Amino acid sequence: MSARDWIDKDFYRELGVSSDASDAEVKKAYRKLARELHPDANPGNAEAESRFKAVSEAYGVVGDAEKRKQYDEARSMFGGGAFRGGFGGGAPGGGAGSFSDIFGGAAGGGGFGDMLGNLFGRGRGGGAPQRARRGADVETEVRIDFVEAVKGATVPLRLSSPSTCETCHGSGARPGTQPRTCPTCQGAGLVSRSQGAFAFSEPCRDCRGTGKQIDDPCPECAGEGVSTRTRTLTVRIPPGVEDEQRIRLSGQGEPGGNGGPAGDLYVKVHVTPHPVFGRDGVNLTLKVPVSFTELALGTTLTVPTLEGVVTARVAPGTPSGRVLRVKGKGVAKRSGETGDLMVTLQVTVPPALDEAALAALQAYAEATKQHDPRPELTALVEKARQS
Repeated sequence: MSARDWIDKDFYRELGVSSDASDAEVKKAYRKLARELHPDANPGNAEAESRFKAVSEAYGVVGDAEKRKQYDEARSMFGGGAFRGGFGGGAPGGGAGSFSDIFGGAAGGGGFGDMLGNLFGRGRGGGAPQRARRGADVETEVRIDFVEAVKGATVPLRLSSPSTCETCHGSGARPGTQPRTCPTCQGAGLVSRSQGAFAFSEPCRDCRGTGKQIDDPCPECAGEGVSTRTRTLTVRIPPGVEDEQRIRLSGQGEPGGNGGPAGDLYVKVHVTPHPVFGRDGVNLTLKVPVSFTELALGTTLTVPTLEGVVTARVAPGTPSGRVLRVKGKGVAKRSGETGDLMVTLQVTVPPALDEAALAALQAYAEATKQHDPRPELTALVEKARQS
């Protein structure tokens, strides 16, 4: 891609955000579009796949703070048509300033030439070869159940993303052949061009800034060295993972450029709630319904855990809402930290009573009518009446 073509692309429009969008807004927009356009969600849809690649390309620039800064600076200088129609209407050397004033000596090395060089992975000077570039990070999602989140699990993950072409191993050339040094730029990836009295460097159009030409492209990736493929990974979910937590898999993202390292894969974990157990950090929670008599007279409860059952002693006169702690029956993390099971006792009221139960309850009410279950409220009511 030439500098002119690159500047003409509106990566912000591709992501559906404004040019002053925050980094968080850019990332949120990219994730939303990536999920909607992902090849797995649109099998056989060539238009969606093309948009997926375009969105990924856009995020590769504006999702990187340094590249975004260079991109914004380039568009502010040339995005309004100056690059297409010349560098302004003033006389050479006058008006807004000389070429050196505007570009900081780009003709001799620096300024805009360096800015584009950095964006396309080259250092200063225009004649230096491309430097290695780290691949972009990739994010995907997986859903597991509550028990898997507590105990850990190994889950298969099917992922479609740009990867190093397995046919040419990233060279872009048909197996058995090799790319050759571009004769136009002599392998530098940049060429010097003149426009009127000015000279500037831009990515070589013949090799698209790679410094190499491929005479016999790889049939799998069409000379790109990268192809979108579906792969299956085995992901180890550690014990104690929480809902919305991200797990990083180093080197499983998009391949790097010019021998650079691959990016990372981030797996966002969604945990399906359990119908009985809840969670509070490393502690598990459980609500156990009990009768009034069990709390008043005391009892021994059989309580479920994720490993089986345990017994819990309820002392006579225990109030409703009391929380019992069952040690060591919570979440055990790899760090060695282990939580507890917190059991909350909740009194249940029978929806209906037979005659015998009703008579017994009425007798109990008569026997305990001198007991005030709410003395604090009673005192407030009496005070209000007297005032």
